[in-house]
Amino acid sequence: MNRHNPLVASLMLALLFVTPLSRSQERFIVVASTTSTEQSGLFSHLLPVFEKDTGIKARIVAVGTGQALDIGRRGDADVLFVHDRAAEEKFIAEGEGVRRYPVMYNDFVLIGPKQDPAKVAGGKDLLEALKKIAAAKAPFVSRGDRSGTHAAELRYWKDSGIDIDKAKGPWYRDTGSGMGPALNTASSMNAYILADRGTWLSFKNRGELMVVVEGDRRLFNQYGVMLVNPQKHPNVKRKLAQQFVDWLVSRKGQDAIAAYKIGGEQLFFPNAGTDS
Repeated sequence: MNRHNPLVASLMLALLFVTPLSRSQERFIVVASTTSTEQSGLFSHLLPVFEKDTGIKARIVAVGTGQALDIGRRGDADVLFVHDRAAEEKFIAEGEGVRRYPVMYNDFVLIGPKQDPAKVAGGKDLLEALKKIAAAKAPFVSRGDRSGTHAAELRYWKDSGIDIDKAKGPWYRDTGSGMGPALNTASSMNAYILADRGTWLSFKNRGELMVVVEGDRRLFNQYGVMLVNPQKHPNVKRKLAQQFVDWLVSRKGQDAIAAYKIGGEQLFFPNAGTDS
């Protein structure tokens, strides 16, 4: 080979730059997560800090919790970051995940129009509010997407003694969408909706909507993180993914979560190390 050939020299020089770049590009993980962590702006705050600390990029697939768990079952993600404890524990029991770690919590809030046709504003009893909404057949928007928020909503209807499948009518709108788009629908309809507080605080298109019910202990909203089982899915990047899990529950990660605020209001509260 003639190393003095300009073309050969150029190719060799290009390889010196391409090879390290391709290696660095391999240092990424896929995180399937609930839409609330994405649409609240939390990931935009957290991921640059994580990448700076570890050199690992996290590619986010933001879907409802149910869909995120399905992605994990197919082995199409390395880590799940979701908020439906019962479904998460089932995922672990099935052998699909490796240990569930509590990471943080916030709460759900019931949003509704300022006109408040169901007369629920200011109350702290969510179940009583849902009964009034159903009785008044006041417009209500549901995510309807198997997300953690949707699962919580269905649980609340059941706990209130209402069979929503039988009770729903034109007043009840299933959107099959994430939290942000569902809030947009509620805004356009002047409807009630259950939302996580983080997405609500970051939501700009509020129109005539406001928080009508908050503070009920039932509205507690816990988030957990799990490694997808690499024994079932050998393509899972175990070491890199575990670094993400470890970072989230570390002091650095927990402090970064606590530092995320909108308008001076903290959106998520770290609680790694608890049994939540």
